[in-house]
Amino acid sequence: MADSHEKTEDPTAKKTGDARKKGQIARSRELSTTLVLVGSAISFLLVGEQIARAVYQVTLRTFTLSRDETYDLNHMFQAWGYAFETISVPVLLYMLMATVAGIYGSIALGGYNFSWQSAAFKANKMSPIAGFKRMFGVNGLVELLKAIAKFVVVATTAYIAFMMFQEEALHLDRELYPRNLFHAMDLIAWAFLMMCCALIPIAAFDVPYQTWKHNKEMKMTKQEVKDERKNSEGDPQVKGRIRKLQYQAAAKRMMQEVPKADVVVTNPTHYSVALKYDPNGDKAPTVIAKGGDELAMHIRKIAGAHGVPIVASPPLARAIFHTTEADQEIPEKLFMAVAQVLAYVYQVKAFKSGKGKRPPPLRQDLPIPPDMRY
Repeated sequence: MADSHEKTEDPTAKKTGDARKKGQIARSRELSTTLVLVGSAISFLLVGEQIARAVYQVTLRTFTLSRDETYDLNHMFQAWGYAFETISVPVLLYMLMATVAGIYGSIALGGYNFSWQSAAFKANKMSPIAGFKRMFGVNGLVELLKAIAKFVVVATTAYIAFMMFQEEALHLDRELYPRNLFHAMDLIAWAFLMMCCALIPIAAFDVPYQTWKHNKEMKMTKQEVKDERKNSEGDPQVKGRIRKLQYQAAAKRMMQEVPKADVVVTNPTHYSVALKYDPNGDKAPTVIAKGGDELAMHIRKIAGAHGVPIVASPPLARAIFHTTEADQEIPEKLFMAVAQVLAYVYQVKAFKSGKGKRPPPLRQDLPIPPDMRY
C-alpha cells in the first residue's frame, strides 16, 4: 500500500498557478545557452565578414593620413563619425540577431514568466548547508556529468574543426591581403558554429530531464490534494449548511406565493405543484411553488387554508415537478394538459358562484407526451 505521505498525485491547477507566481517553472540553462550560442554563431556567420570589412575600412582610413589631415584638429572627430557610420550597421545587425536568440532561448522552455518573489532576497540561498546539499545531491551529480559531457563534446568538436580547416589555415599566408583576413574570419565563424552545435545533444537531454524534475517536485500527496480541494471548494459541512439555509429560504419564499396560485396539482401525497396563470397576459402558466413529501403536504395545507383549488393528477404533477423549476413557465408540451386543468378549475369556481353548471370530473388521461411522463 502506498504511503499517504508519498507524492504520487499530479499537481492541481492552483498549485501550478501559485508556482508560476513564485517563478517555479521548468527551465533549462543548457537549452538557453545553446540557443544563444547557436544564434550568435549563425549571426556571426552571416554578418561576420561585413564586420571584418568595416573594421578594415576604418583601420585603413584612420592610419592613412595626408599631411593636411595630420595638422587638422577636426580630423579626429571626422574619423569618429566615419568609424561609427561604417561599423554600426553590421554590428547592430549582429547584436539584434543575438538578442532575439537570447530572448527566445530564455523562454523556449516554460514560456515568459516574471516573478518578484523569485527575484527577492532569500536568506536560505546563502546557507552553506543548503549549498552543500545542492552540490553533493542528485542534481549536483547531474550537473557535474553535464559539465564533463560539454567539455568532452566541445573539445572533440574543436579538434575535428581544427583538422578540417588545418590545410586552409596553413595556406592563409599565400593569399593576398586583405583577402586572407576575411578568409580567416570565415574559418573562425564555421568552427565556432560547429562547436556551438555540438551542445545541441546536451540540451536535448537536459530539456526532458528538467521537465521531469520540475513535474516531480510539483507532485502532491493525496492528503494535500484533499486539503486543497477542501480549501478551494469549501468545507462540505459548511456547504451543506449553506445549501440547507438556501433551501429553507427558497421554500419560505414559495410558501408565501402559494395563496396567489390558481390551482395546486398534486400526486396527491408525494408531489405538489402550484400554478398561476394570467388570462390577460402573454405568458404561459407559471410554477410559483413546488415540493415533494413534507413540503408537498405543506403546500396543500396552505392552499386549503386560502381556498386555492387542489386537483389530483399524478402524471401531470410528476411531469411538471421534474421538468419545471419555480418561477418558470411550464413546457410547451404540457400546455394542453394544464389548459384542461385550469378550465376545470374555472368551471368549478363558476358553479360555486352560481354562474354555471356542475362540471364533469376531470379526466385522468390528460394529454401528457410519453417523454414527459415520470
